[in-house]
Amino acid sequence: MNDFFKKAEELKTAATDSDKKPRMLLHSCCGPCSTACIEYLAEAFDLTILFYNPNIAPKEEYDLRAKEQARYVSDFAKEVKCVICDYEPTVFYDSVKGFEKCEEGGDRCAICFDLRLDFSAKYAKEHGFDYFCTTLTVSPHKNAALINSIGKEKEKKYGIAFFPSDFKKKDGYLRSVRLAKAAGLYRQNYCGCIFSFADKK
Repeated sequence: MNDFFKKAEELKTAATDSDKKPRMLLHSCCGPCSTACIEYLAEAFDLTILFYNPNIAPKEEYDLRAKEQARYVSDFAKEVKCVICDYEPTVFYDSVKGFEKCEEGGDRCAICFDLRLDFSAKYAKEHGFDYFCTTLTVSPHKNAALINSIGKEKEKKYGIAFFPSDFKKKDGYLRSVRLAKAAGLYRQNYCGCIFSFADKK
């Protein structure tokens, strides 16, 4: 993903020469994962976080993660805006019906990536953003190539530019861990859905 870093650096340089930054909608899976991504992108973009994760269960877990995401932006990234979406677990369960017994990282996860990126792309298009992106690639457990391929499909579907990434590279994941710890963020020990919760036991 050298092209990702090259393009991001070019946009950072351009941002210093202009009063207007391009608008990016950054889908975030959780506060800890968003930390390094925000740090890296905020210089180049007018950044808005979109917390849309109907896969997370139970609701108490969703509420906690949403609260921590909003708190991080409010306390440590004041120049960034944050949108917290309503909790809609039935959307996730309807999407993965028939794939409940898939292994973690398999087809069910691909469907989940598709669900969240589709919503993000549609939201970005409807609200006048220039780009959309996701923090999902910061995790060493996530397939960045798959996530980026889905993002490019949504780019074509909605006519909104997708910004491909592999945020885990160049110690991005380790940086996110350090920033989250420094901010005192709650760090979950499972991806989010009831299936990943069962797998962690």
